[in-house]
Parts: sequence; C-alpha cells; structure tokens
Amino acid sequence: MDLTTVTDRFSNVFKLGVGLGLWLSLSASVICAEELADVQAAVSSGSQLEEERSWKEAVDFYKRALKQFPETDSLSRGLRRSQFQFSIARRYSDDTFLRTLKPMSKDAAMALYDDVLTNVQNYYVDPINTTSLVAHGTESLWLALGNPRFLEENLFGASQERLQRLRRDLYERFWNKNVNGVAGARQLVSEVCDLCRQSVGLEAGPIVMEYVFGACNCLDDYSNVLSPGKKQDLFGNIKGEFVGIGIVMEADTGKGMSLSQVLPESPAAEAGLRRGDHITAVDGKDCRMMSTEEAAGLLAGRSGSRVALEVSRKDTSTFNVNCTRREVKVKSIPVYKMIDAAQGIAYIQMTGFQQSTVAEMDQALNDLNRQGMRSLIWDLRENPGGLLTAAIEVLDRFLEEGVIVSTRGRAGDQNMTYTAHKPGTWNTRIVLLIDENSASASEIVAGAIHDHKRGVIVGRTSFGKWSVQSIFDARYSTAIRLTTAKFYSPNGHTWGKIGLQPDVVVQNGPETRLLGEVDVENDPDLREALRQLENREFTKR
Repeated sequence: MDLTTVTDRFSNVFKLGVGLGLWLSLSASVICAEELADVQAAVSSGSQLEEERSWKEAVDFYKRALKQFPETDSLSRGLRRSQFQFSIARRYSDDTFLRTLKPMSKDAAMALYDDVLTNVQNYYVDPINTTSLVAHGTESLWLALGNPRFLEENLFGASQERLQRLRRDLYERFWNKNVNGVAGARQLVSEVCDLCRQSVGLEAGPIVMEYVFGACNCLDDYSNVLSPGKKQDLFGNIKGEFVGIGIVMEADTGKGMSLSQVLPESPAAEAGLRRGDHITAVDGKDCRMMSTEEAAGLLAGRSGSRVALEVSRKDTSTFNVNCTRREVKVKSIPVYKMIDAAQGIAYIQMTGFQQSTVAEMDQALNDLNRQGMRSLIWDLRENPGGLLTAAIEVLDRFLEEGVIVSTRGRAGDQNMTYTAHKPGTWNTRIVLLIDENSASASEIVAGAIHDHKRGVIVGRTSFGKWSVQSIFDARYSTAIRLTTAKFYSPNGHTWGKIGLQPDVVVQNGPETRLLGEVDVENDPDLREALRQLENREFTKR
C-alpha cells in the first residue's frame, strides 16, 4: 500500500499489492474434488453442502471441483451462490457490522451506498455500469432473505409465506432492472425498501446494507466493503501490530479453530501452541461449530486481560492453556541467519510486506554482511503480499537500474513506472524461494528477479495475483477496497490467474514449515537452493 495520500471528495486513498484473504479449509468429512467420478457427482456433493448451510466448505469444494471440471455452469453457479451466502453469514458474525451498520437509518445507509457506487465507477480497474452494481445488490438481498443468520437478526418469526412472496416480487419487479446513474440506483433501492417494509416489516438499514456490500459481488475477489472492524484489522496488519494472542486461524468445522500460524514471541507461542493445533473452546464456550468471525470475537479483548483456551493436538489428548492478551508486533522477517558460514550463504524468511519491512530488510542485510554473507536465499514462500511501496523499495536494494514494476489502471494516478537506483545496491547472489501461496507483492519481486536475470527462482508456480488494491476511506469508519490497477513485470508480463513459474521446479515442498524456523534437512526447497548456489555456472547481473 502506497502511504502517499491522494485525496478526493470522499476519502483518503492508499495503494497495496496485497492479496490473499483467509484460506478456506475443507473438513475431513467433505469429499475432495479429485475423488469425484463425474460432474453430476460434484454437483450433488456441492448441493448437499449448500443444503447443510456449510457455506465455507461449499465455497472451497466448488473451487476444487472447478479445477477438475472447468467451465461447468452448474458448478460455477454453485460457487457463486455459496460465496454470496458465505459473505452474508460473515457479515452477520461481525460485531462492528451489527452494532454500527445494520441499525442505520435509510438516509445514512444511502449516503454510504453513494460512496460505494461513486468510488467503483471512478476507480475500479474495469468500467462497471450502475445497472450491474444494483442488480448484484438485489441478488444479495434475495439470497439474504433465505439466509438463517439474516432472518434471525432481522425477521425472527416472520411468515415463510410472506418471505417467499417478497422474494418472488423482488425477482419479478427488480431483477436486472435497468437504472440510470447514482440517482436511478437510489430510486430503485428506495422502492425496494418500501416493498420490504410493507411486505414483512423489514427496516431500511439491513436492506441497504445488502446493496452496499452486494455491489462488490460483480467485481473481482479482492474488492469489497470493509466494516469498521475489518478496516481496523487491515490497518493493524499493515502496521504489523495488534492486541491479541498472536495466532492466524481458520474454522475447521467440527474440529474448532485450526491454527495455521503461531507468531514467534507471542502469548500463544509462550503458552506452547503450535501450527496445526485446534482451539476447541474459548473461556468455556465450545467453538468447534463456530465461524472464524464468531471465534475471533471471543478471543478479542483488552491488553492485559486473560483468555482460557481448550486445545486439541494431533496424537495427544485435549489440554488447557491460559494466555494474556497484549500488543503483538508482527515481524515481516521472523528469522534471518547464516545457514552455511563457510560458504557465506545467508537466509532471510519474509512473510509479508508491511510498513516495517524495508527497515527490517536493511537491518538483516547489514547484520548478515558483517557475518560474511556472499550469497542470499530469500524465502517468499507463503508470503501473500502487502504494501506495493515496500516491495519496490526492497527490490531497489538488489537492482542497479531499469524498471522494477509498472502499474496500469483507469485512473491517471494508477499508471506508474517504478525504476531502480544504483546507490546502495547489494551485488549479493540470490536464490528466491516461492510457492503456490506467494502472491501479489511477492510476485512483483519474483517478476523483477526473473526479468533482470538477477537470480535463480526455486519452488513452485506462484499464486497469480497481479493486481493492486486501493483503500478508500468511507463514511462511518468503513472503507472500500478496490482493485484499481494491474501490475506488470519489467519486461511487460503479467501473470494474473496464471502465476510465475520458477526457474527450478521442486514438486513438493516441506510437509510442515513453522514460522521463524529453518530446517534445511527436511526442506526440499532449501536443499535445492543450496545446490544452486554451489553450482559454478550460477550467474547474476
């Protein structure tokens, strides 16, 4: 994210090349797409998950199935339905949405809707007409009227007959109805509010919010409206600090909260938690069937407060730990070290691109240089990206001249070319490690290393997110995250939805890889990187 402020009449704008949201994981009971015999079996399994309201599992299942059976309309429609329903369920598990956005008056909610429409039409990377934005809001409301979480919060005990009639009226009167500009959008949404109030007594706030959030359903996967809580989380990630226990988790239905990362030197690490553990209860409340957002709400609290966790670990019985919440500083470089002092081979593990990344990289390079660094293994595996400027500034440490990256979008300030500067350049030999989860800003680095022939890239094909998001501050402490540009490597390549292939492919990475740890013996990627550096034909420019 570019922390240079660009001001328009709505907002401060920040740029980022960040991309991966929470990974969705299948529970053990879900059939993997690779096991399916045909398309009909895939559709049947997906439909079963939808009937069970297992939206998270359905989304992940349909994505896997579409890899096996691409361009299958029934699977694509199932994915679309499940994604929208999952979004609704997540909103209604977000305390800041429930407290500040859902209860809004019609006028206040409409003002926020104006912000969304205007910013999308002015800044989104591709032109989007108002009719499409409104139509996706209508579809989101139609789906919400069949979503148990929405109904429980807004229409508890409502007549099913009236709800079905309302959904039928929405479809017949407003489905894909042509609208002209923001004024036309406001008029249609106002008519929908009147219909819903007259039919089932539904207040305007929840209705307009489906149009506010649903508008982004016609954009790419990286564009959305952020509630006050989600906005705060995002900026905490950018700054690399938050109050909590220091874990990255995702709901694993029936098992609890699966820990995908435990941050070094965090309360969770000090309590002995490990990657792969499952939190099954928080302060005595069973969370095995909760969503990620619901469990996150239980884990949130003031610095200095304590939280009791029940944890299950593979091959061991359940155990209990207590953690004291405190400010956790997230390092983008959790470890750097010499891994072969005799050969001068250094290693840097970088897990993100945030505000502190450049300073961390400078410190690491200077420390390693004092220890005799002659070659560097730069590890960007599982690095989802982050700030565009951080990636550019870090790359400038290794390139003497030429283009680092360029961006292209509809708005004039999105068309930029960033170039390298010779002063301060490190001429160290580089092996770059990437994998299928290296995305966005990580791919900027990989693209520049590749095109400048600055080093050898080892691992697996990157994620394929070659786009830039900008964050627009909006009313009521919300924000709008939009894809505003695509980025291109120095030679003009963009590998969106494809990913950049490494120079040396390692089919399988390490089985387990802990944040902040280096295990050469059990890491095939690292072993290959060392082999490349031992090769006398290794070249750099």
